[in-house]
Amino acid sequence: MRTFSDRWVGWRGALRTRTPAVPGIPAPSPEPGSRPAARFPAALLPWAWAAALFALYATVSVRRHLLIRTTGFDLGIFEQAVRAYAQLQPPLVPLRGEDFNLLGDHFHPALAVLAPLYRIWPSPITLLLAQAALLAVAVVPLAGWAQRALGRRPAHAVALAYGLSWGVASAVAFDFHEVALAVPLIAYAVVALGQGRYRAAVAWAAPLVLIKEDLGLTLAALGAYVAWKGPRRLGLLTALAGLVAFVVEIKLLLPAFNPAGGYAHGENLGEGAHASLLATIAFAPLDALRPDVKATTLVLVFAPSALLALRSPLALLAVPTLTWRMLSQNAFHWGLSFHYSAVLMPIVAAGLIDALRRWRTAEHPLAARHVRASLVTALAVTAVLLPSFPLAQLAQRATWRTGPHVEAARSLLAKIPDGASVAATNRLVPQLTSRCDVVLFPTFPVHSRLYRYDRSQLPRPTAEWIIHDSQPAPAWPYQAGHWPYPPEQQAAELEVAQRRYGYRKVAERDGVTLLKLGPPPAHAPLRH
Repeated sequence: MRTFSDRWVGWRGALRTRTPAVPGIPAPSPEPGSRPAARFPAALLPWAWAAALFALYATVSVRRHLLIRTTGFDLGIFEQAVRAYAQLQPPLVPLRGEDFNLLGDHFHPALAVLAPLYRIWPSPITLLLAQAALLAVAVVPLAGWAQRALGRRPAHAVALAYGLSWGVASAVAFDFHEVALAVPLIAYAVVALGQGRYRAAVAWAAPLVLIKEDLGLTLAALGAYVAWKGPRRLGLLTALAGLVAFVVEIKLLLPAFNPAGGYAHGENLGEGAHASLLATIAFAPLDALRPDVKATTLVLVFAPSALLALRSPLALLAVPTLTWRMLSQNAFHWGLSFHYSAVLMPIVAAGLIDALRRWRTAEHPLAARHVRASLVTALAVTAVLLPSFPLAQLAQRATWRTGPHVEAARSLLAKIPDGASVAATNRLVPQLTSRCDVVLFPTFPVHSRLYRYDRSQLPRPTAEWIIHDSQPAPAWPYQAGHWPYPPEQQAAELEVAQRRYGYRKVAERDGVTLLKLGPPPAHAPLRH
């Protein structure tokens, strides 16, 4: 006769080895006499992936900053804004112009949530680590859904496909951007959509309108999806809220904060090469595919899913972002660099899960094989693309070597006292923004106008210090670091500062020059 202890041991063993049955796929049977292996808790698997990806992203971005490869445009700009929030002040950003409120560039009041962290550790690295954490935590809902819908091994594959995707890698390796706040929200929202939890999806997506103005269109698309698949009233109200938020921000809030009184990026969505708005609308389908880089981007956006995300209706949430990017007049928006594709990667990963879960539950003899082959293909595409994007920098020797140029720049930067006003070249700006008042040398933009390259109307430098790097190291995606003006003009501006405006050379080392403002000569003209 079996005792209660014997029965308990038998029940516990059965519970440990039991695998949920899936229609069409037989459950594995344990070998006779074998002991069930201890397994990693299922609830911790997504968070383990988030921790691993955070370490990867943080290493890439922080190491890039330590090698003086981050930039004033954009890391310096966002640090000045968050620094102002941490001091309970409006986000006035000298790098964008005198008294320029960054809420007049893009509407992102949600940036203020980073102010407490910056108050504790006032450093650009704070922003880089926050971005790494935000991008990494987006894997949690994706891996969790994949594990429940497809299984443990497929969850690992989905986490890799998202975590190593080129869209995320491009964002990690170019400074900090406000869209990092949107990536986990979109991930949680799109997973909730796929699971039919429509109210949760709307709740996760609602804050998007406080992160960037165009994300109101993403909220509207999510509302349209809910109206189609779920509660119609909730979906229609959500879609209307997204559209209203987009229009209010574009037409009212951004112009109110912008010194020029308009939408700073409105010209990117103008008529372009066409003579009228009607012609622009008529040619929009063709313009969305030319030049060729646009078609390449449209394909590669869905490549991490082996294009299977296109079989899921969740892919419709990518339409607003892809539409404004392909119709923009700004060539930066068309390609694979920078942060523009980061918000699309959770949608692509969720679309992959949604497409495969239909096969996982299908009563078809080849269903399991189809799921495995699809995930292997997705991982193969990710592996092929990986060397072309910045995560591969970790395997490069130069990433781990601090050369003499970096040491020279740091030694001269250390001579500038805290609280000083400084004009610095683009790569040196974020090395100073946490402790100095910094503008770009030569001054850009002129009169708060974005992308206005008027080289004959540059204002006279007035900062106490000027630090100039004539040999910035190549850094992805730029091979040369002399932006925004060619090195010849920067050298000429540096010479004029000494000859006409009273700056004297304090030190020079390995192409880095440090100047300090002295008493101006009596004969110095006001402009040159």
